[in-house]
This record gives sequence, structure tokens and C-alpha cells, in this order.
Amino acid sequence: MRNQRRPVRAREGKEGGRGEIVVVTTNKHKLAEIKKILKIPVIGCHLRVKEDGQTFAANALKKARAGAKKFGQITLADDSGLVIEALGGRPGVRSARFARPATKENLCGKVLRLMQNKKNRKAKFVCAIAVVSPNKKEKVFIGQCRGKIIQELKGENGFGYDPIFVPQGYQKTFGQMSSQTKNRLSHRGQALQKIKKCARQESNLLPTASKAAALSR
Repeated sequence: MRNQRRPVRAREGKEGGRGEIVVVTTNKHKLAEIKKILKIPVIGCHLRVKEDGQTFAANALKKARAGAKKFGQITLADDSGLVIEALGGRPGVRSARFARPATKENLCGKVLRLMQNKKNRKAKFVCAIAVVSPNKKEKVFIGQCRGKIIQELKGENGFGYDPIFVPQGYQKTFGQMSSQTKNRLSHRGQALQKIKKCARQESNLLPTASKAAALSR
């Protein structure tokens, strides 16, 4: 399968070469969250990788391995989604493809229709982030955020299913929260914090300059 684009340096990145980390994603919202939380120079790249894994971790690894092989740099890739108890775990690994076109309105609308008359509103966001180096060293970090599905869309912030998900212990949806609050609570934020913690113990998990930037925050 042909990979089409070279990685494009994120505008915020000020360091070059080995200080940058490749992030395999076609989702600009995910890339923005990763940059904001890790606070390191990143290169967003678009690869056509078939996400046919049965778990979030399998899909994240598949994308990160492809990026590390193609670009010869430490590569990060994320796969994440919404898991709803009353729907048997759906949309799960198909979260990004659960409705077409995959707009916030279509994704949330389909979930709300399926959840009509469901008393059990429990759900969780799950994020798996794989970090793979060109020498094939790889790690996967998992983050989860438990909460519930409400009856209607609320809030204009975020993306995907954010307007219908209220995290446990809160009254607002992710769509109503500031990015700072969401990033502190979210599944992706938790996985990225685990990467920071691991980088303190493993010298070669992140590129040298990127690690220094991440650990200084």
C-alpha cells in the first residue's frame, strides 16, 4: 500500500532533526492535543495504514511501526475510541468510522439514536499510544476516562463524541470544557502523561531534545 506524504513539521516546533518526534495521524485535533500535552516539537504525517486490529493497541502499533520504518525516526501513533456498555462495547475500535461522513454531528447522532431508552449510560474513552523506534523498540501506553453518555449534544469544543460524554465526577461534557481541563482528564492526556513518566526512566524513549522539553514541563 503506497504511503503518500512526507511528514510535515508542525508550525509550533522550533527544534529540528533528532529533537522532533513523528506522529502518525490524519486527525488535526489529535495532533493538536498531543503537541499541547507533551509540549515537544512534532511532525504530523499522513500514512495510509489499514486499521484492522481487534484492539486499540494493535492499531496504534501498526501505525507507529509503519512510520518508524518509513521515516527512520522515533514515531508515535494513537488509536482511541468510545466504549459503551449498553452497546456491547461499540463503537470501540470503529469509533472513527462509526458514521459517514465522520462528523461530530453524525457520530454523536448515531450513538444517541442507538442509546434511546437505554437506562445504562456508562461509557469510557480508551486511548492506546504506541511509541516505536527505528531499531524496533516499542512500547504501548493506555489511558482511560470513565463517564456516561447524556441525552443530547452539549458544547462546541473538542471533536468526535466529546459533546455527549460527561466524565465521572463532573457535570459538563468534554465539549463544554476548556482544552486545559479536558487534557487533564482525558484518556489521551493520561496516556501521554504515562509517556512522560516512562521517559524519565528510559533515556532513549523519546528523541534527546524532545525528552528534555517534555521533562522540563
